[in-house]
Amino acid sequence: MFAYYLDLARRSFRRNVTLTVLMIVAIAFGVGASMTTLTVLHVLSVDPIPGKSQNLYVVQLDPRRALGYIPGQEPLEQMTRAESEALLRAATADRQAMMTSGNAAVEPQRSGLAPFFVDGRWTTTDFFPMFQVPFLTGAAWSRDDDTSGARVAVIARPLADKLYGTTQAVGRTIRVRGNDLRVIGVIDDWRPSPHFYDLNNDTYAKGEQLFVPFSTSRDLKLDRSGSLDCWDEPSGDPLAVGAPCVWLQLWVELDSKDKAAAYHDYLVSYSLEQMRVGRFQRPPNVRLRNVTEWLEFKGVVPNDVRLQTWISAGFLLVCLINTVGLLLTKFLRRSVEIGVRRALGASKRSIFLQLLIEAGTIGLVGGTLGLGLAWLGLWVVRHQPADYADLARLDLPMLATTFALAILASLLAGLLPAWRGCQVTPAIQLKSH
Repeated sequence: MFAYYLDLARRSFRRNVTLTVLMIVAIAFGVGASMTTLTVLHVLSVDPIPGKSQNLYVVQLDPRRALGYIPGQEPLEQMTRAESEALLRAATADRQAMMTSGNAAVEPQRSGLAPFFVDGRWTTTDFFPMFQVPFLTGAAWSRDDDTSGARVAVIARPLADKLYGTTQAVGRTIRVRGNDLRVIGVIDDWRPSPHFYDLNNDTYAKGEQLFVPFSTSRDLKLDRSGSLDCWDEPSGDPLAVGAPCVWLQLWVELDSKDKAAAYHDYLVSYSLEQMRVGRFQRPPNVRLRNVTEWLEFKGVVPNDVRLQTWISAGFLLVCLINTVGLLLTKFLRRSVEIGVRRALGASKRSIFLQLLIEAGTIGLVGGTLGLGLAWLGLWVVRHQPADYADLARLDLPMLATTFALAILASLLAGLLPAWRGCQVTPAIQLKSH
């Protein structure tokens, strides 16, 4: 029966080409605009580390002096070196990673390859298992390497290919700012989007290429990047342990809500202790947000993207209203045909299904055309000067959503016209013809 209804739909399309084309175009433009903005919203709001985002927390404290204190004010978003290293030594969490972004000059040993700069991350060893960094060969450094300033490095696949022509780089030497580091691991392409663990630079960064123990980065005076905020004029190096400046990120892994609550209490106790010894001047002001809460707090998804999504949804609604009118016109023009079918024994249910399948077929064709328009729209987005532009691509879930949206939209648009069409009275149609 379904095949028979499809054949009736095909014949109907051939008899009313203009109306059919108008409906297909309306649905295609509505779906194309909606899927373009929905895809952008999808790639910007996707969970960057599914399965662990509820167990990873960014630590915030407030070590500033009392001047300017406002109750309830947000604490600083980054950490001082003193607090980061103290909490790291305490090792109260399941895992913990102290870090900052950086860049460094690499001096290749291959002939014909000039020195170049790479983005790096100066961190501690728990960074790799905490954030599920995929290794191709080798492994991360040890905790002893963290404390001893070991001359070791983990590099990414593109850097290994560029320096050595292979990813089998473990045991080789990489020269960074005039210092030789031993490569102990090579990671696969890894680019969490958004760059949730450090939102101070590029929210949708393409990923670091060089990873060095934090202690090593300080020994070698490797350059860092990102924001540096001081509440007093530092007497010396603003990156020193005692400097009144925040520039580090501290993340902890806690695998249960009870552990998160206990760690929060520990941070409050730590703040009270620092007040007692005169280091902190403000009452405890602690925040412990997981990945999802942190991204929401930071407003990672731009407001203009959300606005565009709502506008495109409104445009799709206008297209559906136009489609409803066109389907009503199309179906009511066939009152005689419907009346004859009813007189020959077709039930209202059969007529309703026939007309609804016809509307769904229009949606399927419109969805195919809308998919092409969505690809075109995303191509335009990828050429915009936005940091997330190159991420705007249709994946399989969004591809399926495109066709589902097109068919659902056309079925919804076809409900009223199909219901009106099946209400045709056979006797009246037969008498008038």
